[in-house]
Amino acid sequence: MTFPRHLILIGTLWFLSGSCAAVEDLPAAPAEEPASSFVTTSIDRAQNTLNYALSLVGVNYKFGGKTPETGLDCSGYVSYVFKQAANMLLPHNAKAISMFGKKIAISELQPGDLVFYNTMRHTYSHVGIYLGDNKFVHASVTGRGVEVVDMKESYWAKRFNGARRMLASQNITQTISQTISQSTSGFSPE
Repeated sequence: MTFPRHLILIGTLWFLSGSCAAVEDLPAAPAEEPASSFVTTSIDRAQNTLNYALSLVGVNYKFGGKTPETGLDCSGYVSYVFKQAANMLLPHNAKAISMFGKKIAISELQPGDLVFYNTMRHTYSHVGIYLGDNKFVHASVTGRGVEVVDMKESYWAKRFNGARRMLASQNITQTISQTISQSTSGFSPE
């Protein structure tokens, strides 16, 4: 029994994406262009997450805070953003969040990735959302709240612990292009 090429391609793309979404959460792709719809969905999800994260700049900081109305701490902010914008449930603890997603090198950072810091004399005690250009957004401290900062600032640079990718990101386009070219090489439609 042989499977249609588009079903194999869709399955391969889903596996390669590393997406945390359940299969039933992914929209049905049209038969003409399954890869295009998948890429659009992944990029849209990452962009929605970034837009929502930035919409909360200026919200007050509150230790243990879980909502913008009462204030947010760093992990409360990240878990709130990902729940609202990407429909992903993350724990309200930076160390616990660091156990999810795919570990990535600092050189691989893309907008939407999570960045972790040692701000309380133990690793993974602080988390923020990478924006690009060495900037990230996070819930800081009382009086500053949710803000955008530069990772290269001395304070952050010496406290960096690592990064994780939670969402299928824009680099999936290259993977999809490679997969499509590999799966269609030598294939001629009749």
